[in-house]
Amino acid sequence: MADELKRGDRVEWRFGRGKAIGVVQRKLTAPTTIGKQKVAASKDDPRYLVKTDSGKHAAHKAETLKKVRRRGPARR
Repeated sequence: MADELKRGDRVEWRFGRGKAIGVVQRKLTAPTTIGKQKVAASKDDPRYLVKTDSGKHAAHKAETLKKVRRRGPARR
């Protein structure tokens, strides 16, 4: 991911055989736990906390995330 992700960016990532979509909540730069999952984030290897459309949280490396357009009315 060439661009820095920021809070509010809508992103998608591969999940199983499909894709998941969510919104970036914040950049993680220290080890943390999300639910029961330990996240090995650091300043040199950050992760992004993402809230999925279903309300769950996940942490991902920037290279696994792809920015997508926000939902909204179709443009003509």
